[in-house]
Amino acid sequence: MKNGHGGDVYSAAEYHHCSMDQMLDFSASVNPLGPSKKVKAEMRTWLKRLRHYPDPECRRLRKRTGQIFQVAEDLLLFGNGSNELIFDIVSAVRPERVMVTAPSFSEYEKAARHYGAEIVRVPLCEEHLFRLEPDRIAEALKSCQLAFIANPLNPSGTLADRNTVLQIADAARNAQCMLVIDEAFMDFCPSESVMREVSPDGYLGVLRSLTKYHGLAGLRIGFAVLPKYLLTKVRATRDPWTVNTLAQRAAYVAMGDRVFRKETADWLEKEKNFLENRLTRLGFVVYPSSANYLLLNHPEAVRIREGLFSRRILVRDCSTFEGLSDTFLRVAVMRHPENTRLVKAITSILTPRKARTDA
Repeated sequence: MKNGHGGDVYSAAEYHHCSMDQMLDFSASVNPLGPSKKVKAEMRTWLKRLRHYPDPECRRLRKRTGQIFQVAEDLLLFGNGSNELIFDIVSAVRPERVMVTAPSFSEYEKAARHYGAEIVRVPLCEEHLFRLEPDRIAEALKSCQLAFIANPLNPSGTLADRNTVLQIADAARNAQCMLVIDEAFMDFCPSESVMREVSPDGYLGVLRSLTKYHGLAGLRIGFAVLPKYLLTKVRATRDPWTVNTLAQRAAYVAMGDRVFRKETADWLEKEKNFLENRLTRLGFVVYPSSANYLLLNHPEAVRIREGLFSRRILVRDCSTFEGLSDTFLRVAVMRHPENTRLVKAITSILTPRKARTDA
């Protein structure tokens, strides 16, 4: 079973004739600790207000976001997940050519094609651990009107430092190309964000997701920090009620939940190290990641993925990413019992005889 995205636990459960709770999903990189207790309590409180339409301006949420991230409120725009905002931005810019890196999140290309744009890909080198190369990107920007770059990169988790990103942003400004940095996983490494560098009349924009870090994927909420002229264009054509009331309240509380941030930091450091060490021992190439997922390379990746699926365990097939082959997989970092189960399952697939003997 192949899918262009992770997280389709519904189709997997249907295939196995089981409930989704009986599937173990490593294909979607969502924080397994969330939603936090504070978020759940807030949503219960607001259930009684669902007879009202949601605030189309997200006023309270915009104010809180501006305070927490120290960005101007009038540059903030919320959407039904950052994916909706990707399409909104392409629709507003209507570019002839859109630059993306390869590999990268597939929705950039999907949105560009939807609006008739040509794709300009900048391949990232595995030998360089998929790092951004500003000079090559700057050259590609000269012929484009819009560019999307994820930082950290999806699917490798490679993080570019602020100086590298700002160097690319300078090149975009010189080329008069709108550059959108997708920081969907930046909450896991916040010091390298360039959100505060977005100016009202510039060529830099930033996307943020509130679903990955805070475990709110089912609610769908994200935001963009955009130059005023682009934000005005996006607002002119979009649905006024894209963000529901519960999503707004959940995001409002989640962003200020310091206890949850501490729990997340402690969990991720411990469990990511555990997975990296165990998977390396099993013969995987594990690429350095600054996010909550790991890109893996193994010559038996297809057999491993199929064997895991038969055991009701989902991992991300990375052959659907431009520039990657079927030897690549991506796994989310989960809680320790789930991570242990994954390692044991892979071990049994790679060494079936030994597994039967040990049993």
